[in-house]
Amino acid sequence: MDKNTSYLISFLLLFICTIPIFGQVQKDTTALSEIILQASPIKTSIQNTAASVSFIARKDLNKSDGVILTSVLNKIPGVYMQQGSLNTNRITIRGIGARSQYGTNNIKAYFEDIPLTSGEGETVIEDIDLESIGSIEIIKGPNSTSFGSGLGGVIHLFARETPLQESFGKSVTTYGNFGLVKQSLSAGYSNAKSNLFSSYTHLQSEGFRSNSAYDRKSFNVHGKQKLSIKGSLSYLGIFTHFKAFIPSSLNENDFTNHPEKAATTWAAAKGNESSDKFLMGIGYNHQFSEKWSAKTSVFANFKKANEDRPFDILEEKTNSLGFRSTINYKSSLFSLPFEASIGTEFLSEKYDFSLFRNLYLSQPGQGSITGAKFSAINQKRNYINYFLQIELQLSKELFLESGLALNTTKYSLEDVFKHNTVNQEPPYTFGNVWSPRIGLSYKVAEGTNVYSSISKGFSVPLVAETLTPEGQINTRLKPEIGWNYELGFKGNWLGNTLYTELALYSTQITNLLVARRTAEDQYVGINAGESSHVGIEFSVNYMLIKTSKWQITPYFSGTINNFKFKDFVDGNADYSGKRLTGVPNVQWNLGVDLSTESGFTLNTSFRSVGEIPMNDTNSKYSDGYKLLDIKAAYTFKIQKFLKAELSTGINNATNTHYAASILPNAVGFGSIPPRYYYPGNPRNFYGGIAVSYVFL
Repeated sequence: MDKNTSYLISFLLLFICTIPIFGQVQKDTTALSEIILQASPIKTSIQNTAASVSFIARKDLNKSDGVILTSVLNKIPGVYMQQGSLNTNRITIRGIGARSQYGTNNIKAYFEDIPLTSGEGETVIEDIDLESIGSIEIIKGPNSTSFGSGLGGVIHLFARETPLQESFGKSVTTYGNFGLVKQSLSAGYSNAKSNLFSSYTHLQSEGFRSNSAYDRKSFNVHGKQKLSIKGSLSYLGIFTHFKAFIPSSLNENDFTNHPEKAATTWAAAKGNESSDKFLMGIGYNHQFSEKWSAKTSVFANFKKANEDRPFDILEEKTNSLGFRSTINYKSSLFSLPFEASIGTEFLSEKYDFSLFRNLYLSQPGQGSITGAKFSAINQKRNYINYFLQIELQLSKELFLESGLALNTTKYSLEDVFKHNTVNQEPPYTFGNVWSPRIGLSYKVAEGTNVYSSISKGFSVPLVAETLTPEGQINTRLKPEIGWNYELGFKGNWLGNTLYTELALYSTQITNLLVARRTAEDQYVGINAGESSHVGIEFSVNYMLIKTSKWQITPYFSGTINNFKFKDFVDGNADYSGKRLTGVPNVQWNLGVDLSTESGFTLNTSFRSVGEIPMNDTNSKYSDGYKLLDIKAAYTFKIQKFLKAELSTGINNATNTHYAASILPNAVGFGSIPPRYYYPGNPRNFYGGIAVSYVFL
């Protein structure tokens, strides 16, 4: 699709959306503070929990272009998602994981209690299709005892469900600039005992940059079945196949003058990655009595992937199997309402990879050519978490939360290539890591709470970080440990039309893990000191107008932080007192959501991101930037059971030139300048149509 055609389609859709055809939109009638969190074994509301928790509803996902979560997550205070491309992303929470080179570390993620985080702590959620997600809960900091007490926090995705007593079929098609085409088919069935939702999506994009084409097919099925009055079964299956070309990062000159370019070596090798992934799980809930209940799930994850890189070709296989089980008890203790949950989570993972020479230079123009194998490693990773979580209502206004988690992580390594013999490293464990937590929440008035909490979290090194240049496991490496101190306020005002949140936190990390670069694709992990993460997060949602015909809701959220190295010495270099690499110190988002009885919706989002230190010396910064996104949609009925929606949107409406992601501590070898920058997309338009048939 050329530029003129996409402009024409977008403006035609925008024009159509203004035609007064009868329609119906779902109003936002649920106050944010009334939402019951589903991730924790002990159910509580956002209002009462003694932690900073953000909730993303399905309607919030619908405000984006439906391609990737970047714009959605970046509205959440304290969360920053950098998007190098559709398959190269990094998520940080409160600065945790900001110095990761290419992916998301130190943050755990789950889909319906099934880990999306690998056995070594690497998290990938960008290939989960947005059509399969019903809602998202984000617990910031090590405040989730039942999910491993990760330093950064937990991102929990929940599957989309079919509305009660409804069955439907739906087709959605979206077109946009840079060859964007997304086609989705979904269907659902629901009655008093069963709920089933399934979807198939094909996403394609040529990309703004050279060598950045993306093609992904995904199928999702999720269901719940009530087996008896006391028991219910749930199941989930997600299959994803994608192939994505990799433009990689650019040096400053190319970023400024030729942002559409791919890195020279990656373009010559036609660098790309492909993957087949299958995630599945089955769970059973049983209510033994009014006091006792249990929930158990078994899950598996299979992945086969290939990555063609200028320096080598990587083939990898991952197989993992695990289970999660919790037992809940709800009663009273000394006449005080009391609830406790005890449980465990276990994951065993086998990861095999092989490296081959890339002979792309021998036949220019042909792209990557597989040469001889020069390395083959088998890894086994497993962890087990035990957790105890308690909630006690000390009085009508005062709530106590407490928890304790125990983690044991073990790695083993087998070199199946060296000298054509089996050379296995003995299993290595980081020992037992204890993570306590305590929090208090006090109801100042109806709908208004203050809270405080203290918690300890940890992050174990990636397997790659534990290896020495000789391929041996560095047994002296220790997990990062952090203590988090938090004070917050959550309040409803003006007859529940205004909701505000404020959080002040300080996370102090020791045994800071540093990836020291030794070659183009080789890093060595070291414990190099301490970092301090201090910040303020705030959010405001205001129902400015709510009538039978109009609803207008402005919102404002942001974070101001002071992240720095407290004690950081790497070799002869002392970075103590420097700002933390890879994360902005100021970030805020302002927007307005409008909906009408006639079916028209308008969503606007204006995001500001401050400058980012790109290296540990703080000698290089990326420029701050501002982005404006706009989306309009119109929903109307064609017949009694047939409904349609037309939508159009603009991303980066002001055509800002900015770095959507940066590569921390990039190094230039020889005369080649360092490649810090991943340029963001310029102004781009999209438009879509959805048609659904509802069986009542």
